[in-house]
Amino acid sequence: MTGQICDLRGRSAVVTGAAQGIGLAITDALRDAGAKVVAVDMQAEGLAQLTATRPDVVAVTGDVTDPGLTDMLDAALDGGHPDILINNAGVARGAHALETSDEDLQRYFDINVLSVFRLSRWAAGLMAKAGGGAIVNTASIFGQIGAQNSAGYSTSKAAVIGMTRQMANDFGPSGIRINAVAPGLIETPLTAERIRTEVWRRQVMIEQAPLRRPGTAEDVAKVVRFLASDEASFITGQILAVDGGWAMGRYPRQEPINA
Repeated sequence: MTGQICDLRGRSAVVTGAAQGIGLAITDALRDAGAKVVAVDMQAEGLAQLTATRPDVVAVTGDVTDPGLTDMLDAALDGGHPDILINNAGVARGAHALETSDEDLQRYFDINVLSVFRLSRWAAGLMAKAGGGAIVNTASIFGQIGAQNSAGYSTSKAAVIGMTRQMANDFGPSGIRINAVAPGLIETPLTAERIRTEVWRRQVMIEQAPLRRPGTAEDVAKVVRFLASDEASFITGQILAVDGGWAMGRYPRQEPINA
């Protein structure tokens, strides 16, 4: 075997929600593997900070719910096509179903589902003409098992999981692999304070997980990079949990085994 593992040299990647947290870590992971990255985010300031230290990254300031975003991406790719699409942008948290209005639910679906469908349709059309590609969606462990008081978020992420599997069937014959990651509790700038101050969150999401720690953005990014690479060339339609084993049963041993 020659070359580096997960070698993405010569490939173009589009990453949404790229300015911070998991998206930023994914951007760096793909860059480290040699990919040319187009970073998409609606936060212009965050993108400016990103490109200040990563001048090779092409920044696109845009909202994933805007149908015109695909035209902006066509321009950023300068007539080329994406080899990799990472649908990472989304909105989290939520509320109990009794406290979730129709408008609230629609917002979750517009951001977390419709945008993923629209961008995947755009990318897959171009990838099919080019002979193939890879799409990785950021779902959530709560899309698989449900979360308390998170009707809109959990439901929308379950839809992302269903879409991932359905599109993998549609586009597999065109050489396009479509998978998803399902993160558990990941410590990012947006979640760090809640992890530190909410005792129940630590008890439920950390102490009841076999690995006994929150994940990092880099933990997720490495899995995304693998799924986007030829190392995963025979993997499609899969939802890979990155949750420290939390959803596996949540009844871990109290003490490690000393062999």
